[in-house]
Amino acid sequence: MAQHDRLYKLRHWLDSGRCVTRDFLLRELEVSAATLERDIAKLRDQYNAPIEWDAERGGWYLNRRQATVGPQFELPGLWFSAEEIHALLTMQHLLAHLDAGGLLGPHIEPLMNRLHQLLGSGAPPKADVARRIRVQSVGARRVHLPHFQALGSALLRRRRLVIRYRGRSRADTTEREVSPQRLVHYRDNWYLDAWCHWRQALRSFSVDAIEQVRMLDRACIDIADGELDEALGAGYGIFAGRDVRWAGLRFTPERSRWVASETWHPKQRGRFDAEGRWLLELPYADPRELVMDILRHVPEVEVLWPEELAADVRAKLVAGIGRLDE
Repeated sequence: MAQHDRLYKLRHWLDSGRCVTRDFLLRELEVSAATLERDIAKLRDQYNAPIEWDAERGGWYLNRRQATVGPQFELPGLWFSAEEIHALLTMQHLLAHLDAGGLLGPHIEPLMNRLHQLLGSGAPPKADVARRIRVQSVGARRVHLPHFQALGSALLRRRRLVIRYRGRSRADTTEREVSPQRLVHYRDNWYLDAWCHWRQALRSFSVDAIEQVRMLDRACIDIADGELDEALGAGYGIFAGRDVRWAGLRFTPERSRWVASETWHPKQRGRFDAEGRWLLELPYADPRELVMDILRHVPEVEVLWPEELAADVRAKLVAGIGRLDE
């Protein structure tokens, strides 16, 4: 058993509040008395664990009083097993590539270095983790790190924000006071769900379109999760709306083998018909993103209903063909 695994077990037993006897540790860890003494000394001397010997009971225990007044001895990652630390290293690599430009990387890097030190030769080299696990972000827009940090700080501290927002639908720039509710990572990009005090309504703001951020010394209003989901999560994709309608799509048997395994919406309903075609029903409020996803599967998809959604898809196809003919 590697030393870091033994330290993990020692910390677990000691933290239970009992006195752990020498005989128990020698038997469970399957080590010599000299090795056990070295492990105890490392916890006490290198990691400041307040371990004391009880001669009457013949074992070690944690001095709780000393733990509250003495040096901090709880080190991040020390009490994880080797398998758990390997999982953390892998998660860090995934997060660093999934957060639209490595927003979390600088903050996780110190923990990464500490984990490698604790694991020693048992850890996979960082370069090997990066080589063995590849994450491709498609369509991710760059986010300004100080703005992202300010949004996160205000979100957790429950403070209002004044943001300068560059809208894309009308290409205008507005200044708004908002009460942040949650940050959402969706399709490789970040969005801020917030109550807009200007519009007096819930809005979803693309974080990369926020040009300036200023935190106010005013408490933000809190919106219940149910109301957030009803206003911003009931429709399809990032486009919100309370006027929810349902769409019916049918895919060819060949395309169905792929689409049947995909989640387009948390409340979707799907089934195969007698000919092996996938019938997908899903809600939407604003058709824009749904139309884009349908177009990705043309000509292996047809819109069964509603007719206005089918008309939107046909209009996009006709307009696209017209541009190709120009």
